[in-house]
Amino acid sequence: MIVLDNTLVALLESWIWPFFRVAGLLMAAPIIGTRSVPVRIRLVIAIAITIAIVPVLPVPVYLEPFTGPWVLTSIQQVIIGTAMGLTIRTVFVALEIAGQAIGQLMGLMMASMVDPLNGNQVPVIGQFYLLLATLLFLSVDGHLLMVQALVNSFQHLPVGVEGLGRDAAWEVINWLGSILSTSVLIALPAMASLLIVNLAFGVMTRAAPQLNIFAVGFPIMIILGVFIVMFTLDGFIPHMISLFEQAFSMLDRLTGG
Repeated sequence: MIVLDNTLVALLESWIWPFFRVAGLLMAAPIIGTRSVPVRIRLVIAIAITIAIVPVLPVPVYLEPFTGPWVLTSIQQVIIGTAMGLTIRTVFVALEIAGQAIGQLMGLMMASMVDPLNGNQVPVIGQFYLLLATLLFLSVDGHLLMVQALVNSFQHLPVGVEGLGRDAAWEVINWLGSILSTSVLIALPAMASLLIVNLAFGVMTRAAPQLNIFAVGFPIMIILGVFIVMFTLDGFIPHMISLFEQAFSMLDRLTGG
């Protein structure tokens, strides 16, 4: 009877720990981990992914349930999944910051709209970048690559008490710290162009003080900003694909692949 109980507990552990890692990934992943997807839908997706991947995963080490190592292993699986989801989510956060910087120079900070994905107010340009990146992420099968990276993580970082090490934690911190530099690179062409336009308006104000620059400048800035964003879209897709490749390469380094 004891052998049967241990077998049932081992079978339960072989399902519950992958579920914790999958749930952590879906909690922080882009698109699926946003507020627009209800928690019940995310739960169903997590269960479906767990059922699909458990037969190909290595058998975890048996641990006594509800002991210290068992609880620590469960926490480690949630941390690993959350770190993987945040790695991909960082790219979308960088786009939101870039759109906010461009919208501020265009004078669109007052025309903010609620982002249905994150539930906060995002300028119109940032919302446009987020929607474009979401469509691009789905078109290159980024969601499938994310699931594939999750399955590979169980091979290189199997279930156990030892999860992410110190080096992996620093990798995640450094990657999250690259949000600002990445967003600046995305917004730099539009910001430089709009800065030149602002300098031109400054010269006009000095040359013709009677000109109402607020009545004339804001519509011109918005129109020119839209054209500048349109002209910079040619390099947006290759740059975003490069960012997605860097994110998935970061996932491989994070899990030791």
